[in-house]
Amino acid sequence: MKNVFNKVKELVMKNKEISILVLLVIIIGGGFAIKTIFFDKKETKNEEKVEEKKEEKEEIVEPVKKLQIIDLDSTTRPVGVMYDNVKAALPQAGLNDAYLVYEIIVEGGFTRLFALFKDSNTEMIGPVRSLRHYYIDYALENNAVLAHFGQSPKAESDLSALGINNLNGMINPGSMYWRDSKVTKAPHNAFTSMTNIRTQMEKLGYNKEVTDTLLNYSVDEIDLSLMEGAVVANNIEIPYSYSHKTTYEYDIVNKVYKRSMNGNAHVDRITGVQYTVKNIIVYNVKNYNLPDVENKGRQDLSNIGTGLGYYISNGYAVPITYEKTSRAGKTVYKYMNGEEINVNDGNTYIQIQPSNKVTVIQ
Repeated sequence: MKNVFNKVKELVMKNKEISILVLLVIIIGGGFAIKTIFFDKKETKNEEKVEEKKEEKEEIVEPVKKLQIIDLDSTTRPVGVMYDNVKAALPQAGLNDAYLVYEIIVEGGFTRLFALFKDSNTEMIGPVRSLRHYYIDYALENNAVLAHFGQSPKAESDLSALGINNLNGMINPGSMYWRDSKVTKAPHNAFTSMTNIRTQMEKLGYNKEVTDTLLNYSVDEIDLSLMEGAVVANNIEIPYSYSHKTTYEYDIVNKVYKRSMNGNAHVDRITGVQYTVKNIIVYNVKNYNLPDVENKGRQDLSNIGTGLGYYISNGYAVPITYEKTSRAGKTVYKYMNGEEINVNDGNTYIQIQPSNKVTVIQ
């Protein structure tokens, strides 16, 4: 190294111009070296940090969970359809697309189903049967249009008095309903579709927007086993009368209840598949004979008030309360601590059982 410096010194002494050139080369070369060593490394580190931050953000972002049973952003107005539910009407069509179904007693100890549809494109719904006046209460609490094929005298009076938006097959059946003679004889063979219903609603100006729902839904699975008063609910029996009993059997693999009536699997007409239910709400309401000129034993319900019941889902049942303050008022369901219930993401059957019958949960 010493020899190198001596040679440089000699060159400087001999030729100043050369020495200046050498110095410039050394300075410029050193500058490039410094840039390469420090600045390039700094830029590389900054780029690495940006990439790391980008990767961290990508890892943190998770897809937003959305309900499957109902679109909470949809303003489509629900439609409630009166389903015939006697043996001659079975099997029924389209119930697998309903997000909410009520089962209530009618004359003769039978039941009828009131099924609510919202954004489905169901091609066959029914058989559709005549309306009983207390089902109007459950159309009102869901802001739903009522689809039915005829009605009782009391229901006809209430439809008019309350100004209920309804689609009655007895008035103009060809516009919305059809009878399928291959199925069975009238009155058990009237069917409709969501396309027909929506078309008729548009003509009649019934398509007002609806932004709320009767029930509160949870995108995260609710574990009822952790709640106070929870009991195992693998099998449920809900008798309505001597002639009708609804039962459910829990499917632990799919986390749903298989539905049966009078000991027979409740299956869909189109698919042949047994209907399943995610949530069951059951409670008792007093029913009694309603005097009418036809003397057919039609019923009335004492459904305005409060009482006890159960919310059942995922193999467990918990005690709840219900309260309905008016015909149009929403029925509110609460846990025993007073907190309003949420239900799991899935369809719900509300079983309104006569007060003199007892639900068996095992």
